[in-house]
Amino acid sequence: MAEDAPLFTDVLAAAERLAGRIVTTPLLSHPLLDEIAGGRILLKAEPLQQTGSFKLRGATNAVRQLPEAARAAGIVTYSSGNHGQAVAAAAAAAGIAASVFMPADAPAIKRESTARWGASIRLYDRAREDREALALAFAEEHGATIIPPFDHRDVIAGQGTLALEIFAESRARGITPEALLVPAGGGGLIAGCALATSGVAPETRVYAVEPEGWDDTTRSLAAGERVANDQTGSGFCDALLAPRPGRLTFAINRAHLAGGLVVSEAEVRAAMAFAFRHLKLVVEPGGAVALAALLAGKFPAKGRAIAAVLSGGNVDPAVFAAVLAEGG
Repeated sequence: MAEDAPLFTDVLAAAERLAGRIVTTPLLSHPLLDEIAGGRILLKAEPLQQTGSFKLRGATNAVRQLPEAARAAGIVTYSSGNHGQAVAAAAAAAGIAASVFMPADAPAIKRESTARWGASIRLYDRAREDREALALAFAEEHGATIIPPFDHRDVIAGQGTLALEIFAESRARGITPEALLVPAGGGGLIAGCALATSGVAPETRVYAVEPEGWDDTTRSLAAGERVANDQTGSGFCDALLAPRPGRLTFAINRAHLAGGLVVSEAEVRAAMAFAFRHLKLVVEPGGAVALAALLAGKFPAKGRAIAAVLSGGNVDPAVFAAVLAEGG
């Protein structure tokens, strides 16, 4: 594993650092889901996190460790929305100025929510401009600190606190999940969860779940090296459109993941509708992929206890309304 990658102990330290600063989101179940999947399914409801996604965990863990000199110069990041909003919120809580480079086609709800926390929004063309280069140039010009969306030691460690909560609550119910299904874009969430799982539930197998056309983690695991997406797949799961796995995230995931699953856009839409109708949750496309895998039978859950992450709920209202209308 990469020498600068976080360890399980970093996830534990993040949990202490985040205590009282984030929501301990509930672990939900539903008899209809258990019936469809054929097992005992536990869903981690991160749409109920402040800012509406798991991203607040990593952002807060990173921001809270900045030295005073770095705080004065401000922070900058790049994000399709959830990480940007999380950095903006974490920066506001710490009294730090934040600038966020967001793709011009990011859902309006994500742009508006990020701006509401006081961050400066800088739009870019996802197809023609390099967001990392833009952020780096800004950081160099203004002396700001970059907090990237996934390939960062403190961000990864913060995201792993989600899995610590899953196992604490599931074991309080007398259950240890046999598998944990986690949405994967750049891989920060699943890398953190994999580290946490290796420390508290090494018998549990962790799987990445990705949308068709953006299954870079699944293909990279099979190849044994980082493989890029060709970026021709549907953009429906906007939160998961990383060009390829991160250097740190893949080093962790290659060592700890059991494999990857891929779901279609239609399966994601069905999962979003199911979550709304039966769980009473608004789940964004990228946040629904793990549930989609279970509902579509992509993972053998029969007779098993399985945990899955609903990673976020920041979906454009018009998109969500269209998804619900499709189901009649």
